[in-house]
Amino acid sequence: MKRIMLKLSGEALAGEKKTGFDEETVRGVALQVKQLVDGGVEVGIVIGGGNFWRGRTSENIDRTKADQIGMLATIMNCIYVSEIFRSVGMQTGILTPFVCGAFTELFSKDRANEWFGQGKVVFFAGGTGHPYFSTDTGVMLRAIEVEADVILLAKAIDGVYDDDPRINPAAKKYDEVSIDEVVAKNLQVVDMTASILAKENKMPMWVFGLNEENSIVNTIKGKFNGTKVTV
Repeated sequence: MKRIMLKLSGEALAGEKKTGFDEETVRGVALQVKQLVDGGVEVGIVIGGGNFWRGRTSENIDRTKADQIGMLATIMNCIYVSEIFRSVGMQTGILTPFVCGAFTELFSKDRANEWFGQGKVVFFAGGTGHPYFSTDTGVMLRAIEVEADVILLAKAIDGVYDDDPRINPAAKKYDEVSIDEVVAKNLQVVDMTASILAKENKMPMWVFGLNEENSIVNTIKGKFNGTKVTV
């Protein structure tokens, strides 16, 4: 595995607080990613913004403006997490699809590849830069553009189920499922736009629980306890 794209949810980074950041959780992620980088794996990261903003639940804010706030939330998350990564000895860079002052640099595939070649962990913030697209679509688009081998989806739930296991204790967990089945059964691994991109570009996804001990490292080293979404 040469290059991976890791998607982290904002809620997962908030830990039990549910909002903001839990530094212990973020540091734990950083230490795992460092093991991968030290082993020669190139790592790109996309982070959701749900620990700060869930604009789509508001009836009083224009959807375009709400999505713009969500994009800014992902940038705040990437700036914070990248600094924690640096504190444990990694080099990082943040790319956004729009100009963001001196905080980030403008995305291009060439710049991303240059940073990967320098051993940096590359953060892709700001989603696609457009409203009506989620960070699911953002991570899929960037993974395809930079030719990642796989997308790792680190979630609060440890895989893909045929129902919500938090509500239905009898929900069945899949060890492996095709993207066609994900779409047909509305399993909600990623949104529909991202699912179509995955199918058309043959981008596999591995879904696992972030809160399991060493889950990111174990996933790459073959001790996988989640669900593989095949294409």
